[in-house]
This record gives sequence, C-alpha cells and structure tokens, in this order.
Amino acid sequence: MRNLPLFILTFFIIQHACAQSGDEQTIRKVLGDQVVAWNNGNIEEFMKGYWNNDSLMFIGKSGVTYGYHNTLMNYKQHYNNADAMGTLSFELIKVQRLSPEYYFIVGKWHLKRKIGDVGGHYNLLFRKINGTWVIVADHSS
Repeated sequence: MRNLPLFILTFFIIQHACAQSGDEQTIRKVLGDQVVAWNNGNIEEFMKGYWNNDSLMFIGKSGVTYGYHNTLMNYKQHYNNADAMGTLSFELIKVQRLSPEYYFIVGKWHLKRKIGDVGGHYNLLFRKINGTWVIVADHSS
C-alpha cells in the first residue's frame, strides 16, 4: 500500500511520455508526407501539412506571406515544373514540445535539381487544431 502513490505517479509519467512521443511521431509523419507529396510533384498534397487558414504565416526570402491560399500560390509560382521542384529532403535538427498544443521544429531542407541544387534551414511552429497537427508558421531561408 505504501508504494501505491509511487506506482500511480510512475503510471502518469509514462502515460504522458507516450502521448508526447505519439505527437512527435505524428508531426514527423506530416513532414514525411510532405516530402513524398513534393517529390511526386503534388504541391496541393504538400500543402496539407499547413493550416488551411488566412492566419497561416510563411516567412521566406521575399518577406512575410499570410494565408494558406497565398502560400499555395507562391509555391506554385516558384516551383511551376518538375525541374524547379527537384527532389526534396528534410533533416530534422530539433523537435521541441512547447505545450500540449504546440511544437517547435528546426531543420534543414534541400532540393536536388537539374537546374542547380538549393537548400537552407527552417523553423516551423506546429499547432494541434481539432486533433490534427498542422504548421501554423514557417520561416524558411
């Protein structure tokens, strides 16, 4: 009986850790699905990782873009054919849980292309909205 409080505490710690790792796995899957969609030439499918909302924020070399539609149009304008899209890869540097509803991601992106490789780093803010993890802010350089 004396060990019951310790057992209960241990149970909740393990349960919390499992839920956290489940969220991280889900976020990693979202990013993996984006890579697959991009490499299949499907920007619309790639965009499913983003929050479909006017408050989505994307920061790139041209500055800040707000909104899902505007971000989609920018991708379509700059990556309008297979040569421009190339083959995408991500390398995660840091995955940090900020709260039960937010994760901060730091990583590298790379496009291997016939017209010249490009790459850089990114910061992503993921938010769990209606049970789904989506990117609500993206700073890619």
